[in-house]
Amino acid sequence: MDKLINEFSIGLFFWQLVLFIGLVLLLRKFAWKPILDAIEKRESGIEDALKSAENAKLEMQNLNADNERLLKEARAERETMLKEARDMKNKMIEEAKTEASESASKLIAQAQASIESEKKAAIADLKSQVANLSVEIAEKVVRTELSNKDKQLQLVETMLDEKSLN
Repeated sequence: MDKLINEFSIGLFFWQLVLFIGLVLLLRKFAWKPILDAIEKRESGIEDALKSAENAKLEMQNLNADNERLLKEARAERETMLKEARDMKNKMIEEAKTEASESASKLIAQAQASIESEKKAAIADLKSQVANLSVEIAEKVVRTELSNKDKQLQLVETMLDEKSLN
């Protein structure tokens, strides 16, 4: 240190000072300024990224809320549609049962009417056959009875006796 103080020269000091100031100016212009600009750009980029991330986060929250709302609406609509479908199914089943019951009642009524008319026709036919048979039997009996004179007289007497008793 003593040597430095003893050999001190103002000229050398001046040129060292000029070179140091020049070096500082050159560093400021070519090194510090670009470094500071890059740091500022990076800071602004980080701030923009943080703002974008925050905006994306808010947008995601909004989208999630919208999705939840849409899901709730879709579930409610699905439940409504299922309820309507169940009601429609039950209504169709009831209508089909009612229609089947009415159809069965009509068929039963038609069958009963058909049975009744067939029964009446059968009875009428039976009466007609019985009448024909009765006439044929009576005719045969009368022929056999009337072929013999004694039997004819006996038949007339029996009929007269029956008439007088009634």
